[in-house]
Amino acid sequence: GLSQYSSDPRTEWDLSAYSTRDQVLEAVRNLRYKGGNTFTGLALTHVLEQNLKPDAGARLEAEKLVILLTDGKSQDDANLAAQTLKNLGIEIFAIGVKNADEAELKQVASEPLELTVYNVLDFPLLSSLVGKLTRVLCTRIKEKSNKENADIPVNTGPQLSPTDLKISAVTSKSMQLTWSPPLRPPKKYRVVYYPSKGGIPKEVVLDGTVSSLQLSNLTSHTEYLVSVFPVYDTVVGDGLRGVTSTLPLSPPRSLRVSELSHNSMRLSWKAAQGATQYLVLCSAAPDGAED
Repeated sequence: GLSQYSSDPRTEWDLSAYSTRDQVLEAVRNLRYKGGNTFTGLALTHVLEQNLKPDAGARLEAEKLVILLTDGKSQDDANLAAQTLKNLGIEIFAIGVKNADEAELKQVASEPLELTVYNVLDFPLLSSLVGKLTRVLCTRIKEKSNKENADIPVNTGPQLSPTDLKISAVTSKSMQLTWSPPLRPPKKYRVVYYPSKGGIPKEVVLDGTVSSLQLSNLTSHTEYLVSVFPVYDTVVGDGLRGVTSTLPLSPPRSLRVSELSHNSMRLSWKAAQGATQYLVLCSAAPDGAED
């Protein structure tokens, strides 16, 4: 499978798209370079949420490897996203080209770094890595496969996916999430949420026995995208997704003016729920406006 990224990650093809080496090589030859920013953290989150799930071809019994190829320093937190993948047993190899930050590559990559971090001065030099990287990858897969239990179930269907996401009790700064757990309880859940018009994704990790969560400290009058992913020992199941807008902040009501004099007036209003302060602005009305 392959995803390409700048500020917005894009899946080029899934793990299940091609079944022969020739098909993959042809897809690589037809690939068009996507220029732009370097949001590596967002890209790694995209790979976990979109590419390493059963309906994209991820098999529960197969080892999960991610090869990151980057030519610059990330403009968001790549380390946090990488740690999430590594905590799930997904191995990351980091390859830097030109202006890549070697310290960041070492943060993102799995141990041992002498096998998982590579850095070259220009794109043509990538060809010098192919032989060694191929041998390392194949060896790591064999080593990890031999350690796995043979009795892991292969079925990655609905039994691994939660259902029926409900969003309720929505206020200007909070909402309640509930869902029905899958037939096979997960080890934990990852809940990711962020404003649909852009913003840094936030994440909450829950124990697999929990099936509800209250999101708080949200921005008012904002549409949020919410995803709930079940996490197992070697795979992330299909996620649930929802979209809901928080309510606007309550306004003050019934503004009244009294006790008028030549240089003063009294204002009064009904309180706005949840307000801790008020800002009162006063200016002379333009000519011709109602007094």
